[in-house]
Amino acid sequence: MRLPKKDGLNVIPLIDVMLVLLAIVLSVSTFIAQGQIKVELPSSNQSSAPTDSPVVTLSINENGEIFFENEAMSIEILKTKIFALTPKTLLKLEIDKNARFDIFVQIADILKEKGHENVSIATSKK
Repeated sequence: MRLPKKDGLNVIPLIDVMLVLLAIVLSVSTFIAQGQIKVELPSSNQSSAPTDSPVVTLSINENGEIFFENEAMSIEILKTKIFALTPKTLLKLEIDKNARFDIFVQIADILKEKGHENVSIATSKK
């Protein structure tokens, strides 16, 4: 008595479909990496700030002047103030939309150097 031969799953079409999907994903990802697909970031109509941690405000006006808790200071003094913050302290950044971007980058570098990740960027509501 012979046992019937069991038909297996034909995986050749499955491999073909997976290769096509892989080709699509790779081609789209190269367009995104090259910036050819324009992405408009979403804006928020509502904002909320956590209230369970202490909040420290860092403001930068249109002229690039830095104010830490409403006290004008230089970037070097600001660095020492940021390094004195505890990790749970929320740093609220209020930056004028016409301020130079390099000031924001300098502050981001200081925050990265310290490892302070509890940061909030204030925006105006639409």
